[in-house]
Amino acid sequence: MITCHLRYVIDPYKLAEFEEYARLWIPIVNRMGGTHHGYFLPSEGANNIAVALFSFPSLAAYEDYRTRMASDPECQAAFELDKRNRSIVSYERSFMRPVLADRTAHDGK
Repeated sequence: MITCHLRYVIDPYKLAEFEEYARLWIPIVNRMGGTHHGYFLPSEGANNIAVALFSFPSLAAYEDYRTRMASDPECQAAFELDKRNRSIVSYERSFMRPVLADRTAHDGK
């Protein structure tokens, strides 16, 4: 499994617009084979940082999703929404893998 961590710098005066954009992506990612873990919006601290986390079974599955995005009408509509709203100043994308508990350690073996 691979998890994509997106760190957004957003316009704090356009938080509602960013939230609208974010709500579009959750079902899109899920429909296209991923598992969206949600968007996390500013609450306390920095007012211009948001995070999204979603996972795919593999980096190859994520790359396939990225290829299919180019011709998917819902993806294109989401991109167009932010072009109009301009709530995203910039973003960084990182890929992470989970650390899973070692079952043998729990079995006492």
